[in-house]
Amino acid sequence: MRLPSLLLLGTLLLRPDLAAASLSSSPLEDQHIFEPTLDWDNIPTSMGLLNEKEYDLAPPDLKLEQVHVYVRHGERTPVGIRMAEPPASIPAFWNACKTARRFKAAVMGENNVTNELEILRLSERGDGYAQEGECLPGELTDTGRKSTLRVGQELRKLYIERLGLLPDVLDSHKAAYFRSTNMPRTIESLQQVLHGLYPTSKIQQGFAPHIRTRHPNTENLIGNTIGCGRLAELALAFNLAAAKENNPKLEQFDSKLSKYIGGNPIRIDGRPRLSGILDTVRAADAHGIRIPPEFQDPDIVSALETAICDEWFRGYKDNEYRRLAMGRLLAEMSGGMSAIVNRTEAPKIRVLACHDTTLAGLCQTLDVFNNRWPDFTASITFELFSEAATQPTPSTFLLEMFSRKSAAKHFVRMRYQNRNLALPACAAPGDHLPGSPEFCTLAAFQQHVRKLTPGDWEKECVPKRAR
Repeated sequence: MRLPSLLLLGTLLLRPDLAAASLSSSPLEDQHIFEPTLDWDNIPTSMGLLNEKEYDLAPPDLKLEQVHVYVRHGERTPVGIRMAEPPASIPAFWNACKTARRFKAAVMGENNVTNELEILRLSERGDGYAQEGECLPGELTDTGRKSTLRVGQELRKLYIERLGLLPDVLDSHKAAYFRSTNMPRTIESLQQVLHGLYPTSKIQQGFAPHIRTRHPNTENLIGNTIGCGRLAELALAFNLAAAKENNPKLEQFDSKLSKYIGGNPIRIDGRPRLSGILDTVRAADAHGIRIPPEFQDPDIVSALETAICDEWFRGYKDNEYRRLAMGRLLAEMSGGMSAIVNRTEAPKIRVLACHDTTLAGLCQTLDVFNNRWPDFTASITFELFSEAATQPTPSTFLLEMFSRKSAAKHFVRMRYQNRNLALPACAAPGDHLPGSPEFCTLAAFQQHVRKLTPGDWEKECVPKRAR
């Protein structure tokens, strides 16, 4: 049985958005090429942008020590051409990627000397037609570049100008860590975030920040079904179960929505898939393109979104799935926090460009998912705080000085979409800051992470059929 694309549940490297969708062999005369126009001075908060003004300060006796930022890529084109015919008439081609088309390429010249070559890249259709700025399927648009730039600017306002966690000028790899999944839209989004956090004038001359990527087999920013056969098995099982359970519930929408997809029924595993329909609608709406009125009905959208979230994320309710999909990522983050506590050299900020499935996967794994699909540029932060220990009395000073016990207590706070999240794993008395359940003790947080961390990921990833 071929593994359906939606079974990957976070492994975007295997989603259909990674393969170029079939383009028409000639320009469509009855479908305009979309060029976005958005008022960036009045962006609604519902777009998911990080906002420094909505940040909740920690109690005064807590000191911020480190922050881990997981940010979804910015607005992009749909991953395939869908709903282009009337009555939906969502444009098949988008002229919204002009920034990405002009760049300087590093080329090798004589004697291994590196030179710069100015390039203008065009997206060509099958008949040879090409227009500057036309996007490919699933590509980060200029709108997405602006929104991810804003994310970086908000990070700068918050963690440099307001809280003083980071240096004003970046001159060392020790201060900040940047990593992305190996996909153009996340890499380009991270470049924009970095440019907002540290614009050119705030990077020491001659210093080049690192943006890291990993091999697909070892990637942990997604639920990696490429490198984990057992996770792929589980994904298939949960996908089939979600389709069986949700498809009957979706029949009620056929009379209203089927006309927009050539008369086909609305189904989890339909043609097009329900997730693909909502992907096209969400991408269009984020760029100001008119969408069918039914897809603006909160009740309809909520029902469709609930079904899709169940398909993609019900697996994260299963402990084995959690361990294989998100356990390594959480363990890596926990290790970064331990490095700070142990005063080992570690960056104060880690910015990781990822995907909707990363954010929802983290939330579902930690039992705080709101069952809503993450917005473009949505972000999760995990902040590490220290609380100074009570000043010891003279009689206990020497004992305290030679004690191996840490002199400070540490707390972790998770924030998503500018809101604090109280983790159920830290709900017990003593596992969080009294009166502030969103501040989980580091000990309780790390204990929970250990339960989610596979002892031998590669061994546990062997498919059951191969054991």
